[in-house]
Amino acid sequence: MSPRRTKLKDSGREVALFQRRALAGFLIIVVCLGVLASRFMHLQVVRHDEFATRADQNRIKLRPIPPARGLIFDRNGILLADNTAAFRLEVTPERVKDMDATLDQLREVVPLTEDDIKRFKEQRKGRRGFNSLPLRFRLSEDEVAKFAVNRWRFPGVEVVPYLTRTYPRGTEFGHVVGYVARIDEADLRELDVTRYAGTTHIGKTGIERYYEKLLHGEPGYERVEINADGRALRVLDSTPPKPGKNLYLSIDVRLQEAAEAIFEGKPGAAVAIDPRNGEVLAMVSVPSFDPNLFVNGISHVDYRALIGSPLRPLLHRALVGTYKPGSTMKPFMGIAGLEQGVRRIDDTVLSTGEFHIPGQSRGYRDWRRGGHGRVDLVESLAQSVNTYFYSLALDMGIDRMSGYLSKFGFGSRTGIDLTGEGTGILPSKDWKRAQFNKPWFPGETVIAGIGQGYWVVTPVQLANATAILAARGAHHPIHLLRATQSGFSAPVEPVEQRPEEPSFIVNMTNWNRVRDGMIAVVSGPTGTAARVFADAPYTTAGKTGTAQRFSRTGNEVDTRGLDDAQRHQALFVAFAPVEEPQIALALVMEFGASGSHDAAPLARRILDAWLAPPPGAQPAPATKTPLIPVPAATAPTTTATAARPAAGAAR
Repeated sequence: MSPRRTKLKDSGREVALFQRRALAGFLIIVVCLGVLASRFMHLQVVRHDEFATRADQNRIKLRPIPPARGLIFDRNGILLADNTAAFRLEVTPERVKDMDATLDQLREVVPLTEDDIKRFKEQRKGRRGFNSLPLRFRLSEDEVAKFAVNRWRFPGVEVVPYLTRTYPRGTEFGHVVGYVARIDEADLRELDVTRYAGTTHIGKTGIERYYEKLLHGEPGYERVEINADGRALRVLDSTPPKPGKNLYLSIDVRLQEAAEAIFEGKPGAAVAIDPRNGEVLAMVSVPSFDPNLFVNGISHVDYRALIGSPLRPLLHRALVGTYKPGSTMKPFMGIAGLEQGVRRIDDTVLSTGEFHIPGQSRGYRDWRRGGHGRVDLVESLAQSVNTYFYSLALDMGIDRMSGYLSKFGFGSRTGIDLTGEGTGILPSKDWKRAQFNKPWFPGETVIAGIGQGYWVVTPVQLANATAILAARGAHHPIHLLRATQSGFSAPVEPVEQRPEEPSFIVNMTNWNRVRDGMIAVVSGPTGTAARVFADAPYTTAGKTGTAQRFSRTGNEVDTRGLDDAQRHQALFVAFAPVEEPQIALALVMEFGASGSHDAAPLARRILDAWLAPPPGAQPAPATKTPLIPVPAATAPTTTATAARPAAGAAR
């Protein structure tokens, strides 16, 4: 066997291989460094601005500054909604070692309710410990002073000043102005998050809700430097917020106070409108509520008291309350019959005390036993003769009747600048078929002629119709907002209103006839409200109304001795002065005997407050802002008239 051959090492080839490998490695390193350099240049040069912004966003936070809410005034500059300085108790959780013990000790210094504790604990969920949270709002001066003395005992607890919404007139404007309250989850789903950043309250009802966009304003921002935990270190700069606009309403505080006072707490509603321009002068719903209770969260006790009250103070009767119009519908029926040619001006009807549909035995009664004799339109309005309007309604038919009365706004919303307005019911064949799938009967037409049956109106709807009648059929869309102001130093700017709708009354002789009948109601010898207006220093056109709560079995029913639930609803509509109407009024009293006995005297006092105020009675001086210039054409005046003759039986 031959010996194995020994392989000699080739150093040259090894050196060459090493060199090739070293070169390849070097090239790879160079390429990698080139890629790295290219990437570095891309990040540092090309995308420098982007990453610098991202770095600032990690270091700098925009903190919203909520705007001051706009104020609300009446037509004379009297404050209705204000922002006032107040103090609240705030707690920073991370600085409190034992929260439960601290809260127990705080109760000995500052009163805390179970609602306060519960609300505070709910707010802590999902919030960082270094963010302070409100514990108690609206501290009194005594409470602030008492806490200041004991401040050393409560690390992490501070008294913080803030602005809170207040309503200085209290219950007087609870329904009209409304209130603001804390933003809840339902609000958050609808709000613009950017615009409401930092805002804690929003308008919930009334003017506060309807004009939320004008009242809220625009938020400002602070650029705040923060650390890695999100804690604020310092403020770099800020953009101030833009406050909301101040609003001036058409409401007159003096008239509102007078209208509310006359009810003496008894449930009812009154709405007064200037028929020349559609401005709402007063809008009262009794009983009302104090909107201040809702601003920082109403207590369970107070809320249960409101919703549990049988008088329902949270119900805005003037806007959504539903009432049968009763005989207040007769002037509108009268003009409808004349304009459509169903009746002539001098037509008369014999009232025997009971009206019968031809071929039927059932009778429809007049309020006076034995009837009123032969009467024309003027006397039928003065004495509120049902037979005249039974006959008129039957001859006109329900569809022609409802078609014409819809021109006065019955059966539809007035469009007033408040949310949640009711529509009422304007009965017709189609309406009944849609609601009950039943035919219409002649007897239903007869009782609709005197505002009974299916008829339903709201007080604001009835006042709007009365204003249209006072304006001879011309319609000035009613509204509450009169002017706005962008700041205390800015001018007060009137708000452009919707255009007037021309009159739909073709023959003004017909209107004059109805007006004469309404004048006879308050000044004629047989007028149902003549005693009430006998010494009024202005001319008035009015109509009483009594909406029955139950069917009568006799010719006359005196409900004054009955329980409230059994009494009728008393109504009154009017406009004055007749020569140039400056105010149109609709009033409803829920528990009354009749319109002439209960509603007319209240209406007289409201008209006196506007047209014949007591000597020296002037609106309170304006606060914080100048008065809105009031043109002479819209200022209330007094028209003296001769003394009225003695009245006949009231109705």
